[in-house]
Amino acid sequence: MNTSPVYQFARLTLLPMIIFWLALPVYAESPIWAPAPLENLIDEGLTNNQSLKSLQYQVNALEEQVPAAGALPDPRLGIGMLNLPTDTFDLDQEPMTQKQIFIAQKIPWAGKRALRSEEVKWSVRQKEAMLDARRLDLSKEIAAAWYDLGFIAKSRQINDRMIELLDRIYNAAENRYVSGKGLQQNIFQAQVELSKLYNERISLKSRYRTLEDRINALLNRKRFQPVVYSDTLPAPGMKFSLTNLESTALLHNPELKIRKHEISQSETRIHLAKKDFWPDVDIMAAYGQRDENRAGQDRADFFSTTVSVSLPVWQDRKQDRQLSAATAMRHSAEQSFENLAESITHQLDGLATEIGSLQDNYFLYRQTLLPQAESWSRSAMDAYEVGEVEFDTMINARMRLLMFELQAEKYLFDTYKKRAELEALIGKKLP
Repeated sequence: MNTSPVYQFARLTLLPMIIFWLALPVYAESPIWAPAPLENLIDEGLTNNQSLKSLQYQVNALEEQVPAAGALPDPRLGIGMLNLPTDTFDLDQEPMTQKQIFIAQKIPWAGKRALRSEEVKWSVRQKEAMLDARRLDLSKEIAAAWYDLGFIAKSRQINDRMIELLDRIYNAAENRYVSGKGLQQNIFQAQVELSKLYNERISLKSRYRTLEDRINALLNRKRFQPVVYSDTLPAPGMKFSLTNLESTALLHNPELKIRKHEISQSETRIHLAKKDFWPDVDIMAAYGQRDENRAGQDRADFFSTTVSVSLPVWQDRKQDRQLSAATAMRHSAEQSFENLAESITHQLDGLATEIGSLQDNYFLYRQTLLPQAESWSRSAMDAYEVGEVEFDTMINARMRLLMFELQAEKYLFDTYKKRAELEALIGKKLP
């Protein structure tokens, strides 16, 4: 046994670490952009979602069917009795009586087996695209709930600041009234505003818990776990070309992939329908054993073989109809693809416009309206102190500043929600 210090250190320190890392769950990569806390939630959701696991099993099952679809039919093994006389049922009475064993194999026309495997392969591709679509939808749903949670968290912070501000204003109004410099109605107004904010605090707490429940459900957690919003989103600076978005969606959108695979599958079925005009070949080989005659003389055994083909005598009712049906299905798949592609183009245009407007509004508030509101708030407070403006003006200016800050946060979170929606639509992360 190795007792060196290096070995003992590796055994006691490194080995447990390796075991720990190997025991960690393997999460799927988030298919949309997300900050680290959100990405962890998306990874957990993708790992635990039962619907995704079910779809993956369906993909695995279809993959197993690919070689089976192109395999030869099982050969047939049989035994028989030929030319047995019915008056005596003796095996040695007639020279043509034989005990026969045969084997037969049906061989599809050249190319049919490969086409049948190919048809199932396109079903596999469709199911894989369905799996990708579900992963994107789930990621988008988790992201939307998390961004809503973030906005509620910011709203609660601003609500607390508003309550703190109004509490100070209320105390100042009381002191001014006691000293004879203020009005009693200012105290009442501050009390009303405070009551409204306390009511909003209760509502925000309830909405936050509702979103936590929503996220826990999306993550398929066994029991409730608190979700703490702990991130600061960067200022949005998304710039993209609608043409590039359309080309990306054509390549990566999973719903479009499903339609493409349907078109390819229908073309395979057309080729297979054309192959059905050609007959399959059935080959049989048989060995017939004969007994000795009644004089004790040996009789030669027989070997037989046959080759048979099916005759397409009902071509107008069978093969022609199958080809027409396969062709109609291809036209249907092509129309479905075109309709979806046009719909996605309009959706991309709408989302790109919304994101652009949200970003413009965010920067308008951050760079223009908030500085102006802050200047107004300071000026109103100074003017109120010297009695140049009314209490209403001062308190409205202070509240307006915080409301503008809240609205800016709303635009920020909505921008990222739309980004997640856009990425789910194109099927790929935006740079």
